[in-house]
Amino acid sequence: MKLGILQCGHAPDPVAQIHGDFPLMFKRLFDRPDFSYEYWDVEHMDFPKGPEDADAWLLTGSKHGAYEDHPFIEPLEELIRDIHASGRRMLGICFGHQIIAKALGGTVEKYKGGWALGRQSYDIAPLGRIHLNAWHQDQVTQRPEGAEVLGGNDFCENAALVYDDSILTIQPHPELRPNIISAYLDARADDPTYPAELLEQARAENDKPTDDRRFADLMAAFLEHGREALT
Repeated sequence: MKLGILQCGHAPDPVAQIHGDFPLMFKRLFDRPDFSYEYWDVEHMDFPKGPEDADAWLLTGSKHGAYEDHPFIEPLEELIRDIHASGRRMLGICFGHQIIAKALGGTVEKYKGGWALGRQSYDIAPLGRIHLNAWHQDQVTQRPEGAEVLGGNDFCENAALVYDDSILTIQPHPELRPNIISAYLDARADDPTYPAELLEQARAENDKPTDDRRFADLMAAFLEHGREALT
């Protein structure tokens, strides 16, 4: 399977220098010899010709808000709708989760409850209670028509969404394993954007295990089998 990665943003330089940028993180996360990859830097207006350029698609995280006015937002939303109409399967991670929801009629907002940083727990069907790293303040606050909640928690109700047989999206970052989150925490240690107490809590929790591999296996199964993989 050829997985097209739509790179909606880039890892911070100090993180990328150690761990690589988002496409490499996802290649390592899936670790599937039967997958091939091609990526497009859509943040900088590098777009595929259309949905037919890959068998399935993945949209990455980004520092941008899905509701912000950037040149790549409108053509990305159009591409999302085209991929959906084509029947090809699609995954969305963090910003990818949000922009897919917005492109299909949902609402994304800066959450009044603040940030989620580091290890969080989610109830995700069919996996049960799992832990994944998060790094976000924006959330999907209104689901598009046809989107069903696959899982969430008290802080983020719409943390995982599934759309019929073709789209699976999640708010946290399965690709940000504990060693990568550690690099994020170092890179953002003095950034006043993030509450110091949440950074400290994330660092204190970072020695606990996360379920990146379990969710990666679920995503891969969804790309291959669709909704059947979620039962």
